[in-house]
Amino acid sequence: MAEKKSTSRKKTQKSTLVIVESPAKAKTIEKYLGPGYTVKASMGHLIDLPKSRLAIDVDHGFNPEYITVRGRAKLLKELQKDAKKADEVLLASDNDREGESIAWHLKHSFEDKTTAPIKRIVFNEITPQAITEAVKHPADIDESKVNAQKARRVLDRLVGYNLSPLLWKKVKNGLSAGRVQSVALRLICEREAEVENFIPDEYWSLDADFIKGKSKFTAQLVQYAGEKPDLPNEKAVQRIIDEISSSDCEVIDIKFTEKTVRPKPPFTTSKLQQSAANRLGFTSRKTMQIAQQLYEGVNIGANRVGLITYMRTDSVRIAQTAIDEVRNWLKEQYPAELPEQQIEYTVGKKAQDAHEGIRPTYVSYTPDSVKEYLSRDQLRLYTIIWERFVSSQMNNAKTRTTSVDIRSGNAVFRVSASKLVEKGFYKVIKILSSKEDSTGALPVLKIGEKVTAEKFYPEQHFTQGPARYTDASIVKTLEEKGIGRPSTYAPIISVLLDRYYVTRSNKQLVPTQLGRMINDILVESFPEVVNENFTARIESELDEVEEDKIKWAEMIGEFFFPFRNKVENVMATHESFKGMMDEPTDIICEKCGKPMVKKLGRFGFFLACSGFPECHNTRSIPLAKCPRPGCGGDIVARKTKGRGKEFYGCTNYPECDFISHFKPINAYCPKCGQFLVEKYDKKNGTYKACINPDCDYLHSGDDGADIPAADREE
Repeated sequence: MAEKKSTSRKKTQKSTLVIVESPAKAKTIEKYLGPGYTVKASMGHLIDLPKSRLAIDVDHGFNPEYITVRGRAKLLKELQKDAKKADEVLLASDNDREGESIAWHLKHSFEDKTTAPIKRIVFNEITPQAITEAVKHPADIDESKVNAQKARRVLDRLVGYNLSPLLWKKVKNGLSAGRVQSVALRLICEREAEVENFIPDEYWSLDADFIKGKSKFTAQLVQYAGEKPDLPNEKAVQRIIDEISSSDCEVIDIKFTEKTVRPKPPFTTSKLQQSAANRLGFTSRKTMQIAQQLYEGVNIGANRVGLITYMRTDSVRIAQTAIDEVRNWLKEQYPAELPEQQIEYTVGKKAQDAHEGIRPTYVSYTPDSVKEYLSRDQLRLYTIIWERFVSSQMNNAKTRTTSVDIRSGNAVFRVSASKLVEKGFYKVIKILSSKEDSTGALPVLKIGEKVTAEKFYPEQHFTQGPARYTDASIVKTLEEKGIGRPSTYAPIISVLLDRYYVTRSNKQLVPTQLGRMINDILVESFPEVVNENFTARIESELDEVEEDKIKWAEMIGEFFFPFRNKVENVMATHESFKGMMDEPTDIICEKCGKPMVKKLGRFGFFLACSGFPECHNTRSIPLAKCPRPGCGGDIVARKTKGRGKEFYGCTNYPECDFISHFKPINAYCPKCGQFLVEKYDKKNGTYKACINPDCDYLHSGDDGADIPAADREE
């Protein structure tokens, strides 16, 4: 009898299929749900627009033609079979527009395969409590959110499939242009033009060592003859030194100021990418990949734990349960730094506020407690997320700055020292070392007291031009201008790099020749499309579609038909750049004697023999004439044999062994006439310097001679 009852229970046990996006997430959630639940992964989109054609019916409401993604039919059939066997299907793709679209497509592909109810569940964190709660409250798919994703997908397809053929005809086959990426490319190209056009101005500073008893400290000249010092050259500095070197030095002013430093709110996606770039050196893509791993779950001992909340968000809002948890933890660990009232942070006006800010799912999982289970990069990213969240509910820090003015003749020197007098929230930010608690120490000084000037330090400087964009600064700019959304920042950069429209140099984003050419065409012919205000307006309209305030097809129609007319006009009238692709030169092929032509490849311009296909000879484009007297060779780009690191050498190698680490630019030294190169260091940023070792025009003395001849690839 007992055996029959057991069988009966087995037959009546409810079977629920849960579908998420990734296998890692499925593995974590299945452990939480236990018997009766099967968790499978869709691996992202299974149904989408085809790649080979437009697939948008522009004359009938922009209706998209969806198909099963190539190579995904087998997985879709397996999920359909699983759905047929289940008593209930829960679609648990990510809680954003893309996730809602994935759920919508899965539901429609299942409906004629199963009679089981198909519902949607969402969650912001992968914890047992959050998953259990989500399963208890399934809901319908948000059609407005699906429409917002559909509008973005259709709009991007219409722009890409109309602009790309234009680029094929006018520039080169195989090129492509995207709606949002083209705006980012324009920003990067415009900044590059500012960098290239910037002319540095020379200026000098003057420091001095002062002695009181056995103590020594350094102060900087801040005033001369009652005004801010004007030191355009070394002569001006030396004149002041000569004047004051024998003068008495007296303390004339001492000021004490205190500054309150407030903790920062929890991370949004853009702020996480910026902080990871600045503090950890991560690219935006790397940051999001690691954050995805932390969100989906890692093995902590015998348990699998989702360590952070959803990482695509533009909000700093935090659930009350999480605030209560962190305040209870602080009450035990740092009671003196716990404010009486919880700290509230304002959500930005442009934020969709669909998700909480990025935070650890459990504050008790401190970085130290989980470090043995995480990779180095996982730990570093988790640490800044954990520290940022915990510190956001702690007391302010305070600094005290002492500023001392010393008069020497007509000159006033100033020295300042700051000290952290109340650590406050800094107590949980381990990156703050003891060296950063203060900026130097000063001896006890009094107004009217005499000190001795021991030595003067004049130093030459040059004004810095605008900095090129980095991952951090372009994300910051995109966010500020309302271009893109948290889920698109990293892909925008990745697409530009993958298409070789932009490269990275010293972590800076630099447009390639190809990128500049495409940008020139788009800016000239479609200024309204690659306009940041237009792109921001589109983002706002997509938000309105999601809020069910406007119809998506009407929004697309207002943009598309004028845009299509413009494309047709440009296609018919705009001058082609293809004539530049095979530009004749007077350079002779050393293999067959025929003239070489200038071509544009994926990695920029190069020289190819006009005798192709009989002759396959190619060469780098000459960048400058070799500066060695009597050489007559050209400087071209080369790469080392091992790591493929780029350097610049003479075409007459090995007879001429001139090489440089730094790329020649199309400019010449105003002092000696030799070509300039672009250099970069943390102190001066990007600047131009003369290649001539005997010329002092911003010369650093590094001519690249440390590349062994055996490592050079000629």
